[in-house]
Amino acid sequence: MTLQFYGIPNCDTVKKARKWLDANGINYAFHDYKKEGADAAKVEAWIADKGVDVVLNKRGTTFRKLSDEEKASAADSHGAVTLLVQHPSMIKRPVVEHNGGILVGFKEDEWSAALL
Repeated sequence: MTLQFYGIPNCDTVKKARKWLDANGINYAFHDYKKEGADAAKVEAWIADKGVDVVLNKRGTTFRKLSDEEKASAADSHGAVTLLVQHPSMIKRPVVEHNGGILVGFKEDEWSAALL
């Protein structure tokens, strides 16, 4: 099984998650948002599955720098998708697509239950 792994290579959480996958012998294909961007259809599917509050990282500097109007537009899924495609660094990292669904963020116990 090869997972689709989405993130930014210099993110500490992405580094931890990749290290965990490697240690557990799990193959993955890495998609770098900085170089490859974010696909609107995928982001929309993630939000439909997990919700805006899970997929959108409101704690990062990119979100905090947005205007109040832009922040308000993130409240609905269409506005959030638009923002996340324009600013993929606001997507909570990492996102992993696997046969059983998707994982957002890295929680070792959740990943163990889903992937091992």
